[in-house]
Amino acid sequence: MNITIQALTPDLSADYFYFFENRAFTDNSPYRCYCHIYQMSKGQQKAEYDKVDGADIGPVSRKIAEQQINSGVLQGYLAFDDGEAIGWCNVNDKANFPTEPCTGECFYAPAEKLEKAVVCFEIAPEYRGKGIATALLQRVIDDAKAEGYIAVEGFPVVRDERYEWECTGPLRLYEKAGFVKVAVQEKNVVMRKELK
Repeated sequence: MNITIQALTPDLSADYFYFFENRAFTDNSPYRCYCHIYQMSKGQQKAEYDKVDGADIGPVSRKIAEQQINSGVLQGYLAFDDGEAIGWCNVNDKANFPTEPCTGECFYAPAEKLEKAVVCFEIAPEYRGKGIATALLQRVIDDAKAEGYIAVEGFPVVRDERYEWECTGPLRLYEKAGFVKVAVQEKNVVMRKELK
């Protein structure tokens, strides 16, 4: 494998959408998304999806994701193998998440806290278990440190057994990268890595 990792920019939109539409969910994953929902407030979700009224929401979701990428609201990293997108990590400054998220999971913290939140991973099925999520998380840590952030947090779901579609990343991924458990939420634990 010749793995490279790049921060999402509008120039990488075609790779991003190709990944989500052709690679990410080819194993009958229960998820079908563009990873845009975490950046939406309850009001934004209602305003956008109430217009659909029972129609296919896919095109609306794609349009929202495209707008988020172009405006810089949706941030993260794409992993590539020989130029083809094979993995994704949604990470952002906690201040950029909505205070009233439509998902019910609040990642928001004021900008002065200088914290980043890792909220989602998606790896192409044939690349799972090969260290892609580990490489993505390490890039998040390295860039966050270089950018002056004081901490990175992740929110894995604690399970008794391995779950194939672990979009928040498994607990062991964070532990391996030096994160420690700092809180327990309803279904997630908060894993934190101090950078200073």
